[in-house]
Amino acid sequence: MPKRVAGRARATKPAPLVARAFRELADGRFHSGEELAGRLGVSRSAFWKAVRTLRALGTPLEAVRNRGYRLERATEPLDAGSISGQLPREVRECVVRLETEWSVGSTNTALLERGGVAIGATEVLLTEYQTAGRGRRGRSWLAPPGGAICLSLSWTFREVPPDLGALGLVIGVCALRALEALDVRNVALKWPNDLVIDARKLGGVLIDLRAESAGPAYVVIGIGLNIALGEQVLSKIAQLGAPAVDLASVCSAAPSRNAVAAGLVGECVRGLREFERRGLKAFGDAWRNADTLRGRAVEVRAAEGSTARGFARGIDLHGALILETPAGVQRFISGDVSVRAVE
Repeated sequence: MPKRVAGRARATKPAPLVARAFRELADGRFHSGEELAGRLGVSRSAFWKAVRTLRALGTPLEAVRNRGYRLERATEPLDAGSISGQLPREVRECVVRLETEWSVGSTNTALLERGGVAIGATEVLLTEYQTAGRGRRGRSWLAPPGGAICLSLSWTFREVPPDLGALGLVIGVCALRALEALDVRNVALKWPNDLVIDARKLGGVLIDLRAESAGPAYVVIGIGLNIALGEQVLSKIAQLGAPAVDLASVCSAAPSRNAVAAGLVGECVRGLREFERRGLKAFGDAWRNADTLRGRAVEVRAAEGSTARGFARGIDLHGALILETPAGVQRFISGDVSVRAVE
């Protein structure tokens, strides 16, 4: 069992003014600028600059004369203590550090730079805003403060698992289980790393790996999940050619962000332990049951740039996509998939 670190669930740096202003406004009610400036111990001008920064980051924020400022939708700021307190005991005991930050470049990059953790331990980092958030193949990840879960956790395998290339699929199943436990339904999985609702992207998984040919393998697992992005950000993402959805749009009441974060950490830790013991086969049925592409006409753009068209026939025992084409069955271990009209 990894050594428990006292005070491991914590925000690591003094919060900047913009973060403190965000917390004061998080209840979604109107607050006067004078009141908030006084509460924060700053001038009205300094508070206004914080408001302007929040707007620039994409946070939907109203200003009404004689009423003050408010977020268009109430949100729950990320809180390390709350997240840690909601973890099952057996999971909490393996978390050597759980931190929330106002802003980092990329949570995955930050954990990679720290180096590995002990076998059986995990380190968790969440942020309200990523200045250089990234998805697969270096794509940017858009999420304003309060609008999403941006989470990374680290794990060290004693040796490289045979199915390591399928880890993204495993984490997708874990994320799906976490959402189902919070009564979020109708979420499907899209090979290789997306969570979707009605063909719109709800979230994604990014795996970064450091490993030798023999010996331990250190992975950082990033999960981005849209909670309440707002119409402006959803529209901006759609203009980039990737329609998105958030939980606020599909749930009568979006679940607590801290509860979602705790659910993701708990299911991922359990899943990683199971993956070490049994590999992808422990998750294959669950993934196939949630597979949104199976039986559909798709186009696959492989990593090297080639393109293939055919019908998706699920995944094989190692997580590769099976594509039935006029030239025969092909397997893809990575690539981008889009649904196409049947010709």
